[in-house]
Amino acid sequence: MGQGRTVSLATVFEELKRDLTHANGPSITTMRNYSFAILAYRPEQEYELRKKVRQLSDHLRSQQWAVLEISMQKLLLKRLRSLGEEVLQSWIDTEKRQSLRSPERASARLREQMAHLLEGESGLAQDVVSLIDDFCSRYPEAVQRTLIWVKRLGAVYPHYRCSSLLKHLDGKTGQVPVVLLYPGERRDKTALSFMGEMPADRDYRPRIYSAEMFN
Repeated sequence: MGQGRTVSLATVFEELKRDLTHANGPSITTMRNYSFAILAYRPEQEYELRKKVRQLSDHLRSQQWAVLEISMQKLLLKRLRSLGEEVLQSWIDTEKRQSLRSPERASARLREQMAHLLEGESGLAQDVVSLIDDFCSRYPEAVQRTLIWVKRLGAVYPHYRCSSLLKHLDGKTGQVPVVLLYPGERRDKTALSFMGEMPADRDYRPRIYSAEMFN
């Protein structure tokens, strides 16, 4: 594990703001055609983070930016409701019965069901791409002044990995900056642990903004 230093969440947002509003256009990444960044924060900072997101969004909108917040929680609930009440009730009843006999088996079964619903190109990633496409089509003149927040990722824990989402968004969001708000822990320069509970994942290409700074 690498050694780092800690800065405040306010400092992280100041750095992000500076890079978004760079004189030559948003510079949250050095990779061509991949305008993503991850802003990692500890789960207990959730409410502080929401305040900072609101403040930065309000500032950008005052400068004629187009800002969209995409809630993974809302997308998850929409997909669950699309199954219908009978299917959901069946899932709940089965989960209760199996949990009495084998909690591990019940949890594994639920993860499998959720994976079919959320994973892959036709899962939550497709919903995110659709929202971004629709938003950008309404503000075609603001490509260099558009910001997409992807938030409330904690709602999909532990059934969905953020690296999976980024994999299926790659190349499908145009040139607009997309910032993934990641509840978890930064373990070294490139490793993130979702919610501080999952094994550290190094399968991240985007730049990581974090209170945990590693050289």
